Amino acid sequence: MNWPRVRELVRKEFIQLFRDRKNRPLLVIAPLVQMVLFGYVVTTDVRDVTVAVVDQARTPESRRLVEAFDASPTFRVTHTLPDPRQLDRLLLRRAVDIGLQIPPDFSARIRKGETAEIQILVDGSMSNMAGVRIAYSMSVLDSFNSELLREIHRRHIDFGEIDGRVRTWYNPNLDSQYFYVPGIVAFLVMLLSLLFTSMAVVREKEAGTMEQLIVTPLTASEFILGKTIPFILIAQAQMGMVILFARLWFQIPMAGNALLLLAASLIFLSSTLGIGLLISSVSRTQQQAMMTNFFFILPFFMLSGFVFPIANMPAPVQWLTHLNPLSHFLVIIRGVFLKGTGVAVLWPQFAELAALGGIVFAAAIGRFRKRLD
Repeated sequence: MNWPRVRELVRKEFIQLFRDRKNRPLLVIAPLVQMVLFGYVVTTDVRDVTVAVVDQARTPESRRLVEAFDASPTFRVTHTLPDPRQLDRLLLRRAVDIGLQIPPDFSARIRKGETAEIQILVDGSMSNMAGVRIAYSMSVLDSFNSELLREIHRRHIDFGEIDGRVRTWYNPNLDSQYFYVPGIVAFLVMLLSLLFTSMAVVREKEAGTMEQLIVTPLTASEFILGKTIPFILIAQAQMGMVILFARLWFQIPMAGNALLLLAASLIFLSSTLGIGLLISSVSRTQQQAMMTNFFFILPFFMLSGFVFPIANMPAPVQWLTHLNPLSHFLVIIRGVFLKGTGVAVLWPQFAELAALGGIVFAAAIGRFRKRLD
């Protein structure tokens, strides 16, 4: 390994990268803009659920039930309708999220000690959101039932009770940003490193300078290393920048060691940069490299556990996630951010990332050696 040759190639890469003024905002401003957009958009918190009510009972009990929904910080009663058929039209137009229909015998059944039924209509076209809204609705109903039973049966009933004391670790308020923002950090680093490195070799081909590099004494490993080091430094700088932004802007706690996180990102980058160089070596144009990028980015995102739990996937697909560097890095970054875990717990993810990085870099070097031949 001739380090002076590698150093000069690294210097050439930096000059070529920053000479184009269009690249400068992409390297600094784009990660922060994407961080803000994704940080606020990617969330599963349910805060404002609009409700339409058809109260056919019109009794104190039915009005109290409607007030219980309206008093909740999650629900907001926006429509009070006389006809149940109007609920269908509102849900069809997505004017409301939930329809609540109270039958005429609601209060009469309660006073007789019988079970009173109400109908809750939920827009199920978005199944995940519908499930969360149903869960919140049942929570309001449980609280309403408890208050109503205490008023009807004016005696203290404490036998057979189970008093569950829930304590949520690592994310006490169950804020979804604590879960998603660290994942966004990992995704942005992967996205930018793949995009820039996938253009590294193909740009030389289009500019006509590839032949000049081939006739130099550079070996395949020196060429790959010289092409990789600039993007490693840039990606590490971006990593530190977005971590600091997530910590200060979104108030995401950093329970673990930031240096350990940077070391993990270095191993993670060995995989993503290697894949980017492999794409660049097999592509003939930058447009072809860009299209190949999407072939990798979408599966990496879908099979990473960023949104969909890996445990819910079929067993063969779960095995495929072991080939996804993003899935391992998400476990590391969330563990360091939220739990403060270290290498003693995260060593399997470190080992798999290192193995993937070694295999991908070996493939990139092998592919470039064949092109030199």
